[in-house]
Amino acid sequence: MPHTVHLLRHGEVFNPGRVLYGRLPGYHLSELGAAQAAVAAKYLAERPIGYLVSSPLERAQQTAQALAELTGLPVETDERLVEADNLLQGRQVAGGRGLFRDPRNWRYLTNPLRPSWGEPYEHIAARVLAAVRDARQRVPDGAEAVCVSHQLPIVMARRRVEGRPLFHDPRRRQCALASVTSLDFEDERIVGVRYAEPAAAVLPQGTGTGA
Repeated sequence: MPHTVHLLRHGEVFNPGRVLYGRLPGYHLSELGAAQAAVAAKYLAERPIGYLVSSPLERAQQTAQALAELTGLPVETDERLVEADNLLQGRQVAGGRGLFRDPRNWRYLTNPLRPSWGEPYEHIAARVLAAVRDARQRVPDGAEAVCVSHQLPIVMARRRVEGRPLFHDPRRRQCALASVTSLDFEDERIVGVRYAEPAAAVLPQGTGTGA
């Protein structure tokens, strides 16, 4: 029987200071983010979900909880689904441009292919796909799993599966807030990738931003 593992991105984060929050604690869903999570949860609850696992960060756990309330499933935690490590976290951004204009950050920007400012893309893709494969093993035939994660980890996993270069233009990512990237398995092979934005009606402008 085929299996599907859904990668669910969390909803919008309350971040009035425009901080690159990365793995910092204390960043939770905004009111809009909670609404997005609720819509995504209703979308996924119509599927035969048998396993639910999340990044340990607050925004992901809150997003997972919305689905847990509809399915009755416990929320497991997997550190491999966490946001990418970033040496620039905690600094204020203006759509990302502020980071590159600040001379204090230039020493981190020597190699965008790796990238030099944070966790290597190769490592991100490997750990997320390992978590996905473990989640696939947790469900019986005909059931599906949901992994709640963050934009860059989800994008890295998808690009690896699709055979695309991991280095990319962040402005072109297809991974909106509360979006669902679905990986279809046949036995141990991932044979298809699907993408949906169930919360599109409640997405703000600039849906590709955030972590």
